[in-house]
Amino acid sequence: MDLALLRTFVTVHRAGSFTRAAALLGLSQPAVTSQIRTLERQLGRPLFLRRARGVTPTTIGDELAHRAAPHLDALVEIAGTGLDEESGVRTLHVAGLPEFTAFRVLPALTPLVGRGLAVRASFLGNTEEILDGLAAGHHDLAVATARPRGGLLISTPLCDEEYVLVAAPHWAARLSPDALRREGATVLEQLPVVEVHESLPFVSRYWTGVFESEPTVAATVIAPDLRAVRDSAASGAGLAVLPRYLCEEALVQGVLVALLDPPVPPLRTYFLVVRAGTLALSPIARAHEELLRAAAGW
Repeated sequence: MDLALLRTFVTVHRAGSFTRAAALLGLSQPAVTSQIRTLERQLGRPLFLRRARGVTPTTIGDELAHRAAPHLDALVEIAGTGLDEESGVRTLHVAGLPEFTAFRVLPALTPLVGRGLAVRASFLGNTEEILDGLAAGHHDLAVATARPRGGLLISTPLCDEEYVLVAAPHWAARLSPDALRREGATVLEQLPVVEVHESLPFVSRYWTGVFESEPTVAATVIAPDLRAVRDSAASGAGLAVLPRYLCEEALVQGVLVALLDPPVPPLRTYFLVVRAGTLALSPIARAHEELLRAAAGW
């Protein structure tokens, strides 16, 4: 049986779509369709059922994928290892949100850089863009804030981040602890707000989790980077909601103060995501393992 046909078949099975598989393989959709039809003729059985959105494998298709995919992945690993030995360097393309990737992901990969891995990072603005780029083959590994659906992308929980409501000390001094306990959001909304977007994504998430309500204020300062939000809040521009990892040092130094200490703080989970089968490639597997090891201490 032609290995190229099996490779196309496994890619379609994982992608759930001829169109997405074609993009991953660098082929046209008609070429992918033709290869699947050829394989179906050779086997004398249909492998996929065509749906309005993508395809669904038949029982025979599922069985063939489960039997063939591990062997194809092993061949890919062998080929990849050979390339590594010849060049001495393998490049890993990693994608994620700017702040978390810069602060957590890239430093965690440094030990691998010392062992010959080259890293190229892409900072993207939202999880949908990150996962679409990974699915299309633009990245080898991604860190996202949502678990992908379907069988093309495989995710592993990486870590949780805690959100902290912060402001400069002089704003905190103006807030009465008794008033905060009684009125909560009403008192806080008297302060200016620093955010990454007009929709107040971080403040809204905090308000919903802690006060079970939506904020009724507009941002005073908008800066599309959490590091700029942190520095603006520290300079006295207003309150902000930040992940603890990004403001911990400022809290220790006293340039920011946590305005509340809720019993259950809002959290966001990060996921480590790869395309199905690519953990057979040693550079991706090593990076995946290194990030999970580092995240245990975050």
